[in-house]
Amino acid sequence: MRAAYAEGAGIYRIVPQAVALPTDLEDLRALVGRAAAARTPLIPRGAGSGMTGGNVGAGTIVDLSGGGGFKELTVDPQRRLARAGASVTAQAINDAARPYGLRLPPDPSSSGFATSGGMVATNAAGPRSVRYGSVRRWVEAVEIVAADGEVRIVRRGMGNGDQFSLTADSRRLIAQRFPKTPKSSSGYALDRFAASGDELDLLIGSEGTLAIVTAVDWRLDPIPPHVAGAALGFADLAALGEAVPFLLSLDPSAVELLDRTLLQLIPDAPDVAGLLLVEFERETAAAARGAVGDAARGLKETLAFVETAIDRAGLERLWEVRRLASPALARLPETRRSLQIIEDGCVPLAALGAYVAGVRASADRQGVPVAIFGHAGDGHVHVNALPDLSGPGWLGALQRLYAEVCDLLVRLGGVPAGEHGIGRLRAGILERFYGPEIMALFVDVKRAYDPLSILNPGVIIPAADWAPLAHLKVGEGAAAIPDDIAARLREVERTAGWAIPKPELAR
Repeated sequence: MRAAYAEGAGIYRIVPQAVALPTDLEDLRALVGRAAAARTPLIPRGAGSGMTGGNVGAGTIVDLSGGGGFKELTVDPQRRLARAGASVTAQAINDAARPYGLRLPPDPSSSGFATSGGMVATNAAGPRSVRYGSVRRWVEAVEIVAADGEVRIVRRGMGNGDQFSLTADSRRLIAQRFPKTPKSSSGYALDRFAASGDELDLLIGSEGTLAIVTAVDWRLDPIPPHVAGAALGFADLAALGEAVPFLLSLDPSAVELLDRTLLQLIPDAPDVAGLLLVEFERETAAAARGAVGDAARGLKETLAFVETAIDRAGLERLWEVRRLASPALARLPETRRSLQIIEDGCVPLAALGAYVAGVRASADRQGVPVAIFGHAGDGHVHVNALPDLSGPGWLGALQRLYAEVCDLLVRLGGVPAGEHGIGRLRAGILERFYGPEIMALFVDVKRAYDPLSILNPGVIIPAADWAPLAHLKVGEGAAAIPDDIAARLREVERTAGWAIPKPELAR
């Protein structure tokens, strides 16, 4: 059972000391109380689909995905609210809201297994974040179990209580030092907290390090009646980067990037340097079609490929190339593993082309193939490294790639995580982006909420022995687990089967 929880969707394999399966709120309160008394680390976990190691660890895994007490889901169409237990997925919320003409707009690509608790923990986002933002905008309240076992409900607009406060000097420092990127899931959101005064903004994106989220009140939004879109291909990255601000001026709901490094893995994909998938949501069909026409006409001098869709069915077909990306990566030979070591960087929009070009150049220098895609409208890029594990020197090449891309993000004024969180993977580089004074404030936040450091230690605030590429799930140094469990975990990874209850893997 412990081996079944040793891996998540990222790069790590860490066998936990124990696994806890609380069935309801009282069960969880008792668990937290015992952990506090024994100084036992707790690692909150939903489906395990998080990329950065915040869902694995050497303490006790707390799996909220199976307990019936965390599966509540009710929709209030008059107030446009959904109350969802921590284990309820984004897809389940949208399925329940759709009969009322409502939805949860951020709609991450992993909605089939992304849980409410996990989405709040990382301030998750998705393809439509360019118009609707990350989940922060849509969280009305959270129910939490604090590090002392207290159950609280924290609502938007209720202020910050007495848990943590900022001085005037701290506010000035935050205004000066926080990077100015379109979105971020990097560290505690002190900038948002300073602006709103809401404790809720500290808890969102805190990755289970301040409290355990047990339920979420989500704000819903009407489903736009009409959509249309286009696939726009460019011969070079400079033209692609210049096209993004123009497309944003047309108020799209999504602007997705598929780089040639990924397109070359997808059968029948356009032969271009990069492809932008653009979606427009409008109140009338004519307005949606008009936006597509405006996009194509405005960029006609720089386009190397264009294909349009004027309704929802056509848009589904157009976006099929995006959905083929994950199966393409799953078909790689067993010696070519997809490892998410630099997978979530976000830069100012003006630096998007330079960031993609810089990642490509670094990957070429290190001899590590990569697949690049992401949310171009947010300057947000995902990168899957695809090293050949059968050859020598692959680990050193990955370490150098990690360091070079970190340097690149710092130079471009970016952040290391746009929507997946810092986790264990990036905890040790966070100070490079914020400086020691902000990092000290992050430590103060952690101490205020979790003085015993029992909640996900080593996440956001780095452990003393932090090493980003230690405890990998691949290579000779990988922790030993039973062969049958290892094979099942590999199949979960290949098929994105994160919705499978992990106890089933141990049977």
